[in-house]
Amino acid sequence: MMGADIRMNTALPDLGRYGVFSPLTYLPPAARDKIARELEKLGFGAIWLANSTVEEAAPVLAATSTIAVGTAIQSIWRYEAGQTRATFAELDAKYPGRLVLGLGVAHAQNTAEYTRPYPSMVAYLDALDAAEDGTPVPAERRLLAALGPKMTELARDRAAGTLPYLVTAEQVATARQALGERAFLAPELGVVLEADPDRARALARSALERYTTMTNYANNWLRGGFTEDDLVGGGSDRLIDALFAWGDDERVRARIEAFRSAGADHVVLQPVHDDPHGPASPAAWRRLAELLP
Repeated sequence: MMGADIRMNTALPDLGRYGVFSPLTYLPPAARDKIARELEKLGFGAIWLANSTVEEAAPVLAATSTIAVGTAIQSIWRYEAGQTRATFAELDAKYPGRLVLGLGVAHAQNTAEYTRPYPSMVAYLDALDAAEDGTPVPAERRLLAALGPKMTELARDRAAGTLPYLVTAEQVATARQALGERAFLAPELGVVLEADPDRARALARSALERYTTMTNYANNWLRGGFTEDDLVGGGSDRLIDALFAWGDDERVRARIEAFRSAGADHVVLQPVHDDPHGPASPAAWRRLAELLP
């Protein structure tokens, strides 16, 4: 464990306007490292590692040289706070100022330990702030996967901001209002590089279907004005069109910029393709990079 005299860079890295969301940590090392270097070369500001821990961020940091790397998200049930502090400090000493800790409470449907999410997150943040047995993780270097109003306010008060997943542009605007101007807002946005409406919606629906049964997401969409009918069959066209950017380059670009106009500081882009559980191809990333303003 690193000692308390470690001088950590407490500022949030410059993440740029756009980052990428990818399950890189599930790939063989050679493929993981190659894609990470490609994403850095394309000019994205950050790589957000799907369902990852700080420990799993280490090889991606090692494979790259300047791009920021974030956990998106690390479940508070998966990695104990004291170990998170120690690992974060070790990695920050080796790769100064490049690691961002994205934290979330996960979901009751897929987490056996899930209980009292808000108090549990507060307790986890308290433990990250403790310095008795290690270096605290600075609030400015962590983001919360907040959806509801209470967690969003906690992110404003105890973190650098929020990293919400599967939200609409209207919900981005609501989050910005709750966060104020200073907190950082980095919503995820799925992108389907397909102009045919039926094909595009089918791909998006395949990616969304497993999330429609998760209470935290469902409740957030219901708060946003959708109905139970919108959650049936993998999601209605109305829900799909609100949660994903699809269409030709001009339409996709406009949807991404709608998130920016709604108050996002940084948009986390996730190309949707035939395998909803695997990474996008390098060609998809190159095309996405080319259409960004």
